[in-house]
Amino acid sequence: MPKTLITAADVAQAVGGRLLVPADAIITPLARDEAADRGIALVVDEGPRAQAARPTPAAGGLESQVRAIVTAMLGSGGGGLAAPTAGPRVKLARIGENPTAPFPYPGPPPGMRVGAVDVVTGDDGSPIAAGYMTLTEGSFPWTLTYDEVQIVLEGELHLGGDAGDQIGRPGDVFYVPKGSSITFGTPSWAKFVYVTFPANWEEQF
Repeated sequence: MPKTLITAADVAQAVGGRLLVPADAIITPLARDEAADRGIALVVDEGPRAQAARPTPAAGGLESQVRAIVTAMLGSGGGGLAAPTAGPRVKLARIGENPTAPFPYPGPPPGMRVGAVDVVTGDDGSPIAAGYMTLTEGSFPWTLTYDEVQIVLEGELHLGGDAGDQIGRPGDVFYVPKGSSITFGTPSWAKFVYVTFPANWEEQF
């Protein structure tokens, strides 16, 4: 007889804070993650034969009291039981779903439009941050109090100052170490991904 497969969809349909699963069921990793996120207890259904074979604890015994309390809490949706803590999850940031906003820091001259948007931050449980940045014609100075990698997506990204007037084009990668004083610029347009360490780079100013 084939084994029962428990999927994330099964967990999503669980009611009462728990899901009974056959003792020989196969539980997918995604189903376990879904259960942890939702605080759903995966309870093994041992069947009436296994229940009958289990010795009955003495009335009023400590084991009986603990079992009664746990059963009552599970039946009420978890009660005071803490749900398993899930670790950082894989995150996908799509370029078309993350428009940049005006750069909130001083530096760019009048007429130069600079936009940025963070798509990975410390709130994601990550030690690094990442985002998109766009530049129109012009340049401005910037001193890094953190380490940064820049991956050019569109146009030309010109880095001056300590970078030595280097030009990055689509597919090129810059590494700018902490403490560098550079200029960001472009003769027309540039869009790039930035990856910074640490994630809380704004607190390093």
